[in-house]
Amino acid sequence: MKHNIILTKQGQSARGTIQLTGSKSECNRALVIEALSTGKVKVENISDAADTVTLAGILRGNEEIGAESVIGEFQNTQRDTRTPHLINIGPAGTAMRFLTAYYAIGNEEVVLTGSERMKQRPIGVLVDALRSLGAFIEYEENEGYPPIILKGNFQQQTRNITIKGNISSQYITALLLIAAKLPLGLELHIEGELTSRPYVEMTLAMLNQAGIGHTWTENVISIEHQNFAETSLHVEPDWSAASYWYAIAALSDEAELFLPGLTSYSLQGDSVITEIMANFGITSVFKDGGVYLTKEPKPLARKIFDMKECPDLAQTVIVVCAALGHNATFTGLETLKIKETDRVLALQTELAKIGVKLIEKGQVYKLDCSEKQIPQRMFVSTYDDHRMAMAFAPLAIVIPGLEIEDADVVEKSYPAFWTDLQKVGFTVQEKAES
Repeated sequence: MKHNIILTKQGQSARGTIQLTGSKSECNRALVIEALSTGKVKVENISDAADTVTLAGILRGNEEIGAESVIGEFQNTQRDTRTPHLINIGPAGTAMRFLTAYYAIGNEEVVLTGSERMKQRPIGVLVDALRSLGAFIEYEENEGYPPIILKGNFQQQTRNITIKGNISSQYITALLLIAAKLPLGLELHIEGELTSRPYVEMTLAMLNQAGIGHTWTENVISIEHQNFAETSLHVEPDWSAASYWYAIAALSDEAELFLPGLTSYSLQGDSVITEIMANFGITSVFKDGGVYLTKEPKPLARKIFDMKECPDLAQTVIVVCAALGHNATFTGLETLKIKETDRVLALQTELAKIGVKLIEKGQVYKLDCSEKQIPQRMFVSTYDDHRMAMAFAPLAIVIPGLEIEDADVVEKSYPAFWTDLQKVGFTVQEKAES
């Protein structure tokens, strides 16, 4: 049973304090590091995002499997390892990529599968790289896509891997996370321009906090075989979640919002939302252990937004521009087509409901707001995508009756989203749908 909701907002101001959950991006990396360290690294402020809860359950043994299986420091003797262990990660794309690398270097046969959409999301680039290293991996159904069978008995064949830079950075991160456990280490050659560079930098910074050093010279990242240090990794609140509050501020006439725990020196690439939203009159002031958002009238001068290094912000920024009638241009949206849904197509479909076109010309996308019209009511399809639900939710400020399909989809990254909206004056009315 899906639960739709009707969102309404009285008044054009947004004021309040919102405590965000831990960063899903940081937390997922930290959990893999914790597992690979076999107890030396501890994670603090774990996110309550569904994807992270799933990953934590698997890596911490709630799925009967954990760090003991990795490259032979310990052998799991509690059950018959000759029987493949089925792990279903549902719609958790990051978990699929990270666990593929994690179990590839282990000693146990594992089958990794997920939701129907997950079976449509490519994994071939990462599998090919891991096979080159010495992993035994097979496809159970379709070549290049989950489910995959990881055979165990890893024996490293080389330390040199070449991978294209314009694919999902999660493939690169998955390889970097396991690099220090590889007997020969890893020398990763990145071919072409690197997409989502901040996410790779986040990975390396967190590894460094856990005692794993690296060198990055031009397009080559090298990590030697080395041991993790005893430490704690504290997960910062989620800047991706913060972006929706910036959107609410941008669509409000007045805004005074405080987001505790966020810093100006974040590892998260999505912290660039502070710079992007400055174009919409949103001022970010870091003090009192968090960030204050305020709104002041300002004509939009910037018309071109490059989302290459922050693709998870794309839906948020595009919807804000559409609602305000700004004919902006966007680049760096290539990876959006292989996310939880084809996010480009989803945006085009939903924006058409307010008369706005997102026109694709090669790798450039242009918003045409010339026929924009704000209806009294609007139904937003979410396509099993948490970010579609949250990116479109701020439209309730300008659309009196906004119905959001499958409200529970936000549990993937921000379970408290609808509750938090009510703290600043949104009304959330549930509506059951079969």
